[in-house]
Amino acid sequence: MKPTHLILAALLATVPAAAIAGGAHTAFDVAEDLSRFVYGDAPVFEDGMPAYGNAFVTQGYVYPAGTLDGGVEGTNPDGTPAFPDKVIGTWTCDGYYVGDGFRTVAGTVVVTRQIIVFDGGELLITQGPELAETDVEIVRAVTGGTGDYADAPAEIRQTLLGMSDGYGVRLQMEFAEETAASALNPSPGTFAALDATMDAADYGHGGR
Repeated sequence: MKPTHLILAALLATVPAAAIAGGAHTAFDVAEDLSRFVYGDAPVFEDGMPAYGNAFVTQGYVYPAGTLDGGVEGTNPDGTPAFPDKVIGTWTCDGYYVGDGFRTVAGTVVVTRQIIVFDGGELLITQGPELAETDVEIVRAVTGGTGDYADAPAEIRQTLLGMSDGYGVRLQMEFAEETAASALNPSPGTFAALDATMDAADYGHGGR
């Protein structure tokens, strides 16, 4: 291994897991507060439910990963959190219905932006499609973050755990482990590029 490889390997060894700061949550659950769900007057179906193209906004609570496992509800009927002592942030989601609107039973049902504000004030923003099926993973793009999430991986995985009787969603979010692995195990091309940079720097300084 060339000396430049050793230098790069030493630098990469300091990269935290999932490429985000140590205080960040690499996985968490979300419970929608259905009392905060609002959608447009049109377009709607005959029964008043949102059809394709309808815009909406909703909010909910963020919990530590695993809180909502086994069909546990994270929100009370009055919209308050079921586990107030476990809440670690708030979740805001806006977007549009696609597919067959609210009647979609498979595939993408909405395309959304999600803004998560953790208790420490850090922001995490993601965008992408959301599926109608439960227990099916989909990848969303991480489009922004602050604090511990300023250098978050580019992708986060979302799984719909289920929906409450009032149709409030329960979600599980997790950064992909392979993103951290790729950061800690660069491709040979990474080393080649660094070699070229270092060789050019050496040439500019008389080879010293």
